[in-house]
Amino acid sequence: MGNSTVLKITDHISIADSEYELRSVRAQGPGGQHVNKTSTAIHLRFDIEASSLPDDWKERLLALKDRRISKGIVVIKAQRYRSRERNCDDARERLRVLLLRSAQAPKDRKATKPSKAVRQKRLDAKARQGIQKQLRARVRTDEE
Repeated sequence: MGNSTVLKITDHISIADSEYELRSVRAQGPGGQHVNKTSTAIHLRFDIEASSLPDDWKERLLALKDRRISKGIVVIKAQRYRSRERNCDDARERLRVLLLRSAQAPKDRKATKPSKAVRQKRLDAKARQGIQKQLRARVRTDEE
């Protein structure tokens, strides 16, 4: 991806670098002295409401059940790579993928009725179940 001044989401929509904040932090996990001395992990913060995204994208983004979105702010921590530059690119790409998820409007669900065969199959299953329960009942004799 490289360091650019604009993050291209689609052919028509992009966001400027000024709309998100990149901060270097210490990475977690194995890595020995290197990971303890350098701040190669990246925290990317993106304010959905303050962004230049279309309003319908913002609504869908805010409605997403994603643990990276809290109080209208997207926070992505990238620490996959050992270099700060690669982690920056990784964080930007993950933001781009998240924004693309909100690009597609969900399809309207069309209500459908169960087919005749499905209804018949259900009734047959209910009848079989009823017979099975009758067979489990206590056997009655004429003496009772």
